[in-house]
Amino acid sequence: MRTANWVPTGVDTGLPSVARIYDYLLGGGHNFAADRALAAQLLKALPNARAIARHNRSFLRRAVLFLISQGVRQFLDLGSGIPTVGNVHETARRAAPDARVVYVDFEDIAVSHSSLLLEDDPLATIVQEDLTRPAAVLGAAVRTGLLDLAEPLGVLAVGVLHFVPPERDPNGVLDVYRNAVVSGSHLAMSHFTSDLPKEMAGTVEVMKQSANPLFPRSPAEISELFAGFDVVEPGVVPTRLWRPERDTDDESATAEILAGVGRKR
Repeated sequence: MRTANWVPTGVDTGLPSVARIYDYLLGGGHNFAADRALAAQLLKALPNARAIARHNRSFLRRAVLFLISQGVRQFLDLGSGIPTVGNVHETARRAAPDARVVYVDFEDIAVSHSSLLLEDDPLATIVQEDLTRPAAVLGAAVRTGLLDLAEPLGVLAVGVLHFVPPERDPNGVLDVYRNAVVSGSHLAMSHFTSDLPKEMAGTVEVMKQSANPLFPRSPAEISELFAGFDVVEPGVVPTRLWRPERDTDDESATAEILAGVGRKR
């Protein structure tokens, strides 16, 4: 079978990837049979997985628009995944045409497809780095010429830190990003919670079969990830409940992922 032109040479299409599973759950077309098969297992363990993905994506959009309203004009999207409807640069530009975005991912297909999408966009790009190497990420992002660390920055970690194992110290990783940005910068984050042990146990087992095992954290641990930021109202809440838009957010509430936005003092 001929490989699509967005698949880099050497990619193991038989090993499921969370970026491609997420793409599939959102109705995208950049996924393979192995991703869809594992997504089917995930839907058995977590029947509302599609709603969770949808609400997470909706939170990202609302968070970006909130940051724009706070004067943020540049964004660093950590673990950005495979581009799909409602990308950060598309959302931001509708409210602020001069908004600049640097996407970050280490997954080959996410980077390859993002590069194709953004090749003619002077205000957005992607760098291939591991978000748990913040010094390397920040260096690469600044070298693009799109980010200025002397200006407020919107750091986005939406649906990604629950793939960082405890030994990689997600709190310490975020400390580096926080210390690198100026006052008025923001962190927008969503994260699977371990507060629902029955639902999460099966989900964790399924994701062990992928390239990206899952590490849910307690609400207290998720709140601790905002250390050094003042969490804005309504706090750290289920994604659907973070500043919902009544006319667009449905009532299929999901509590598996908590979300919040913090402002650096």
